[in-house]
Amino acid sequence: MVLHRVFRAVIMGAPGSGKGTVSGRITSTFGLKHISSGDILRNNMNAKTELGLLMKACIDQGQLLPDDVMARLILHDLRALGNESWLLDGFPRTILQAEALDDAFSADTVINLHVPFETIKKRLSSRWTHTASGRVYNIDFNPPKVPGLDDVTGEPLVQREDDTPHTVSRRLKAYENQTEPVLEYYRSKGVLATFSGTETNKIWPHIEAFLHRKLPVLSQKGA
Repeated sequence: MVLHRVFRAVIMGAPGSGKGTVSGRITSTFGLKHISSGDILRNNMNAKTELGLLMKACIDQGQLLPDDVMARLILHDLRALGNESWLLDGFPRTILQAEALDDAFSADTVINLHVPFETIKKRLSSRWTHTASGRVYNIDFNPPKVPGLDDVTGEPLVQREDDTPHTVSRRLKAYENQTEPVLEYYRSKGVLATFSGTETNKIWPHIEAFLHRKLPVLSQKGA
């Protein structure tokens, strides 16, 4: 009897919700492959692929990347994984993207991190980034080993314009407006699981227990 089965999950959460930390714990605990839309975008732009060049043109002109282009990028990488289990982070962000994903793959669960906006505002104003790699540090709970410098390269960290306090409220409102229909889409399909709280370390045990119930075989494998 084959006990192992392919498991595909999506994780959603506003910027600063702890999504990166939770994603790392899920992938290390349950053996899922972490697929980050941000990494895929960066890789395509750095490699100057056809879609990467199109993306750069959109960004340079201050335009949002069209849903069909985003879907082509993400689905290309997902198809390359074959029957591997994965956790998708940063996609879908619109109903059209969710429908494109559904046409190709069936998500077993969608994990939604619900963190109060006031908590996120405080987190984001403490966030510093290594631009080239996308590594993110928080001076309160995940500081770099040397203040102001990336742990791996030693290069300077920067605070993104989007992470300055006066822009955070606008970003959070935009996220809410964009993704609420996507959450409702997955809620109606019966696959949405929302976890609420203000501290990642307190939310995580509930997510871990939920996934252990969903993936008993993988849990035993990792024990």
